Amino acid sequence: MTAGSSVPGRTVSLEERIKLRARELGFDPVGIARLGPAERFDTFADWLARGYDGDMSYLARGADKRRDTRLPFAGAQSAVVVGLDYGGKEPAGPVARYARGDDYHDVMTRRLDQLHQWLREDRGRDIRGKAYVDTGPILERDLAQRAGLGWIGKNTMLINPRRGSFFFLGALFVDIELEPDDAFQADRCGTCTRCLDACPTHALVAPRVMDARRCISYLTIEHRADIAADLQPLVGDWIYGCDVCQDVCPWNVSFAEHLAEPAFAPRPAVADKDAPTLARELLDMSGEQFSADFKRSPMKRARLAGLKRNATVVLRNRISSDDDA
Repeated sequence: MTAGSSVPGRTVSLEERIKLRARELGFDPVGIARLGPAERFDTFADWLARGYDGDMSYLARGADKRRDTRLPFAGAQSAVVVGLDYGGKEPAGPVARYARGDDYHDVMTRRLDQLHQWLREDRGRDIRGKAYVDTGPILERDLAQRAGLGWIGKNTMLINPRRGSFFFLGALFVDIELEPDDAFQADRCGTCTRCLDACPTHALVAPRVMDARRCISYLTIEHRADIAADLQPLVGDWIYGCDVCQDVCPWNVSFAEHLAEPAFAPRPAVADKDAPTLARELLDMSGEQFSADFKRSPMKRARLAGLKRNATVVLRNRISSDDDA
């Protein structure tokens, strides 16, 4: 492997220059992992066997490839694993912070493709590669921990000691061997159980074990049927997603950052709107307006019908809360 370019006093490795270019593209944290068997595959397989994936049958369909990170892209040897912050210090609201702006899949994939092109130009030859952003059969958090980006917290999120957990994960798989970073070995959650204690629906059934069937994010996004009657009051004001287990995490309280990425700024359809206002607007919204207002939005995943369902639950909860008062 070519050592890299020189600067006065030392040689800059290819790995360092890759990380520098990734940070120039807005990514932070950045790490490199060598591909191979996923350490947490058995845990994932047990999670599937317990039915905790709910209606997300696509997870089981890709399970075999998740066993080993070399399988999704034949010939790949290394991964540049990146994070992109989405502003954990932004005000709470009825839409989870990650979903208020443009779709992170598109934003991150474009930039990982730019990183891939830069790497080709830097090496002066074709390098096969592929960007993955929450779409391929990969255990992303397992890979990110292997790349040294953080540890998997009791809320199942990857936590970085300098940033908390309010960031997206992505990876560029390449068919060249890169020097990997040391895996993140420490578990810095300690005895804290704030995320488990705060989850409104008790979806965290044990440390690092999420029963998606009870998770508000799952219920308001992935679940297509009616939300179970006993869970509806626990959804509270959440119309899309949920941030509770991240909000209470001490690492986010201390290290979450204000939004710096313009692509993730709240779009007018959701910006500065409380739950009742947004719920009523969604219930009155036509399909044409939905397509226009939520173009390139991750909220389109729930479809207008799902958002109307969620809005109805939220307004019922508000009425019930007013009656109790």
